[in-house]
Amino acid sequence: MSMNKGQSKSKNSNMDRSPTNQSTGSSDSHNGSIVTDSRRKLTGLRKNDEERPTVTMRELLTELKNADHTNQTSPSSVASTTPRSQESKQYKERDSVVMALINSISTSDEEGLSRQRVLMLAAKRYANAIESNPDDYDALYNWALVLQESADNISSDTSSSPKDALLNEACKKYDEATQLNPALHDAYYNWAIAISDRAKLHGRTKEAEELWKQATKKYEQAVQLNWNSPQALNNWGLALQELSAIVPAREKQTIVRSAISKFRAAVQLQFDFHRASYNLGTVLYGLAEDTSRTGVLVIGNELSSNELYSQSAIYIAAAHALKPSYSVYTSALKLVRSMLPLPYLKVGFLSVPPVENPVAPHIDWRRFKFVLNHEGLQQIADSWEYLEAWFDALRLVYTIFARGKTDVLAGIITG
Repeated sequence: MSMNKGQSKSKNSNMDRSPTNQSTGSSDSHNGSIVTDSRRKLTGLRKNDEERPTVTMRELLTELKNADHTNQTSPSSVASTTPRSQESKQYKERDSVVMALINSISTSDEEGLSRQRVLMLAAKRYANAIESNPDDYDALYNWALVLQESADNISSDTSSSPKDALLNEACKKYDEATQLNPALHDAYYNWAIAISDRAKLHGRTKEAEELWKQATKKYEQAVQLNWNSPQALNNWGLALQELSAIVPAREKQTIVRSAISKFRAAVQLQFDFHRASYNLGTVLYGLAEDTSRTGVLVIGNELSSNELYSQSAIYIAAAHALKPSYSVYTSALKLVRSMLPLPYLKVGFLSVPPVENPVAPHIDWRRFKFVLNHEGLQQIADSWEYLEAWFDALRLVYTIFARGKTDVLAGIITG
């Protein structure tokens, strides 16, 4: 029994480890057991990061396309007539190579050709801005986004070298932009996406391992600057999961546990974030498979494979309830439905003597919550990890009820 994994970036980026590969829109892709949400965030040429509105690449391309006619008949608004410094000349020489890379991209369909013309215009626009002012971090950031978009425009049938080169140049621009303005959290986020795309081009190699490590660090920096970003946390978890598939076995457990914590944090920030919920379910499923195969309890030496399977089923069911139209969720739910915990027959509290003193007076007895289910009498939440999973599940179920989808939820639980 295998589960899928997927990642999304600004367009479609796939972190694939298993069979299913399904696009979920301009910012999502499902590829195996995980779903990512990594939209590239664009800014215009703004004064500071706090005032910077987030726009999409499509909106920027539309703006540039509309400006194309103006630029053909009037001087560029960003071109400078001031004497160029030595630094500007160095930029121009280096960027001529980048321009040649963008110009070399060929596509067969008319839409792709039109898109590439607009991207070339954008590249020239930002190159002129940097030539005029090498400290323009906004122009560097937006140019990096254009390079990323150009890399996406390369056909999958062609060699990966041009795409890797463009992504590498985008990473350099992000590096320069963040050196000038270390508070650009969107730049770290998109930088991480670019590095992840490069890692996927290198397969399961040592170079890919290093790139995945770099990507996790950039996601960490993005989250440190903007902690309220479930998308960054979700993608951070995905990068960690990809890394766990490459590193030596002795390092895998620590990395997987870290990925779980990132997905869980994303769900706790946004309870209806179905991608993070699904990803958490699938990473727990993979952990359950490993535990079942090796017989070694992995999380705090407390959770068995059956408990992990049960947690996995809860998150996958919640993701499906939030987005029942996603076929990848439907397929996953069919695999784990039987692992969902059954309703309790009885819930209540019992007072028991402390373990260290079974004959203690009644006043010293402790009150614990117990449930009676199909397996027997059990104490609730034997571990903090298990307790967290139930808290997350309760929040998700509440969100589903609040959205008026009780019929969907009931259908999942009853099968």
